[in-house]
Amino acid sequence: MIAVPAVVVATASIWQDLFAFEIPPLEKIARTILVYFAIVIILRLAGKRLLAQMNSLDLVVVLLISNVVQNAIIGQDNSLAGGVLGVIVLVVINDAMDRLAQKFAWVRWVFEGRPTTVIEDGQVDQGEVDRLGLSEHEIALALHAQGADHASEVKEAVIEPGGHLTVELKRDHQPASYGELRAAIDELKRHIDARNG
Repeated sequence: MIAVPAVVVATASIWQDLFAFEIPPLEKIARTILVYFAIVIILRLAGKRLLAQMNSLDLVVVLLISNVVQNAIIGQDNSLAGGVLGVIVLVVINDAMDRLAQKFAWVRWVFEGRPTTVIEDGQVDQGEVDRLGLSEHEIALALHAQGADHASEVKEAVIEPGGHLTVELKRDHQPASYGELRAAIDELKRHIDARNG
């Protein structure tokens, strides 16, 4: 019997650990897809609030979710090949869902929901704000970030399905553009010239 050098055995073991699947590839694919859809559904049910203004508690939840589902995706497979397969499946399924959501409005609604109006004509819709679980402070911060000092300055504020707040200011509260200022100055000059001439 010929003795195999320890270096050869160690090298073979490393390659085995890196590239040999420890669970069947189809199981890895199924696990990844099922976890992906489970997280999408959970986030959809959690609502826009989790996506809108993440506070420290929300961040803890997101970090823990990623840790909790890791084992559900990888199972007993810690191989490099298994990890790469999981990443590929996640990227492909996410791209497919994005394309379907762009093509079909009903898919977009199922996975993302619809926009929610939280302020209309300066009035906060407290029912919608409460339903989304947003605080007055979070609304105020989002308004300030988009150029409004108070809800009364807002024509419409909408929480988009992805959690972003879109604000349309009332005309009197919108910042003037350079072109608008230039036109106002020219009009004022014409008015002064007409009075003096």
